[in-house]
Amino acid sequence: MTSSNTQGRGRAAKSAARTTQNETLTAAGRAGFAARGIVYVLIGLLSVRIAVGSGSGQADRQGALREIAAQPFGKVMLWALVVGFGAMALWRAARAVLTRGPQRKASSRVLDGGRAVFYGFVCWGTATYAAGGGQGSSGNAKSQDWTASALKLSYGQVLVGAAGCLLIGIGAVLAVRAAMRRFLKQLDTGSMSHRTRQIVTALGVGGGVARGVVFAAAGIFILVAAVRFDPHEAKGMDATLRSFAQTPVGPWLLVAVAIGLILFGAFSFASARWRRL
Repeated sequence: MTSSNTQGRGRAAKSAARTTQNETLTAAGRAGFAARGIVYVLIGLLSVRIAVGSGSGQADRQGALREIAAQPFGKVMLWALVVGFGAMALWRAARAVLTRGPQRKASSRVLDGGRAVFYGFVCWGTATYAAGGGQGSSGNAKSQDWTASALKLSYGQVLVGAAGCLLIGIGAVLAVRAAMRRFLKQLDTGSMSHRTRQIVTALGVGGGVARGVVFAAAGIFILVAAVRFDPHEAKGMDATLRSFAQTPVGPWLLVAVAIGLILFGAFSFASARWRRL
């Protein structure tokens, strides 16, 4: 009887520990999606201002952080983003390492691991900015510096070209998956009203396609940099977005993409609420 009671208490303790772990990781994931949403909404708004000629800031993550820092309690909000991005990195890493089952293939875990590393760098960069080290190179300059360094390597031109093709492929996949509404499988749509589901679907489609277009456009510039062996052809997010205003459509294309990024930010907020974590 004593042994049975001890085993029962042990199982209960393990169950409670798993429940606490799941709740912690769920909270981390939701915080991460909220942080991502804030940044994308701000990048979209900065892009709209650039398109209409009323803004001179950078339409990228650093520009978004600068906008936040300029607000009342800006430092507090920046550190809240640091926590959010750190939580996203933790959640992605946990999915890569801890999650098992027939639906969690090795490729999915590798993808989550890559995302964990990415958000780890985003968290570090945001923390550096919040701590007062935000006057470094712009995203455009960093992209060109990285491209220049890669081109100096053996087969550097091939590596840069492959990176450009990879980014184009990622952008295409993001856009196609969004258009096909694949994201709905990851959301708890059963707890949404019909109207809410329609709105979230529109946010996911419009925002996901716009995000994919930006990724693909950035990849095209990197590929051009490889073909021409010119690192100055590479562009960060800010220069990539500004390039949309230089098309025959003019600033209207940039406005459309910017609105799409705002929609994706709003979709990230919806993911923070309804994503199955």
